[in-house]
Order: sequence, then structure tokens, then C-alpha cells
Amino acid sequence: MNAPSTNMPSPRPPARSFRDLVVWRQAHAFVLAVYRYTATFPKPEAYGLVLQMRRAALSIAANVAEGFAKGTKPEKVRYLNIAEGSVEESRYYLILAQDLGYGETGALASALDEVSRLLNAYVRAILASRS
Repeated sequence: MNAPSTNMPSPRPPARSFRDLVVWRQAHAFVLAVYRYTATFPKPEAYGLVLQMRRAALSIAANVAEGFAKGTKPEKVRYLNIAEGSVEESRYYLILAQDLGYGETGALASALDEVSRLLNAYVRAILASRS
């Protein structure tokens, strides 16, 4: 007779690279979406809002990647806190772009909310870990 199912998710194997992190994959997808979205902005914005939006989005994924390589909890969390700041910066730029009439940002905002949720969970997991 089979043992009853506990409906508990099986533990994930430890990440060997930042690319293994769900949070990084979602952040990277957000960066790609921001690049596609800003490609349609007016030319005068090329060195203004386009550059700022892309830089902030890039900062999220880059800081997750850099934090992954750090050896101590405080170092890891420091980089993830920087990524969290870039999430909020990106959130503002989405509001501004929508208010300027550069296009609908609802899907990007939803993707950013998911990145934020995953990032917060990752920070909590690091702080709760024994190592």
C-alpha cells in the first residue's frame, strides 16, 4: 500500500548559480520586458526616462546575481536590499511612463510585484538559514 500524500512540495536543490534562482529569472524577464517597452518611447527620452528605467530594472537582476556570490548573510542581504530599492525606483518609473502617455504599464507592474514578492521571500529565507 502506498503512503498517503502530504501535498508538501519537495525541497528544491540548492542553487549552484544565480541563474538557478527563481527571483533572478523573474527579474531578468522584467529587464527584457522593460527593454521592449521603452524601445517605443520618443527619441528625446533616449537619455532620460528610457535610460533610467533600464538602469533600475538592470539593477534588480544584477544585484540578485552579485548578492548570490557573496559569502556572508549580511553581504548577501545588503545586495538584495539594493535590489529592493531598485524595485521601488522601477515602480515609480512605471507610474511616470504611464502618466506621460507612453503606454500601458499594468503588465509590467504585475511582473514587478512578483519580482518584489520573490525578492522579499529570498531575503527571509537567507536570514532564516543556519549557514
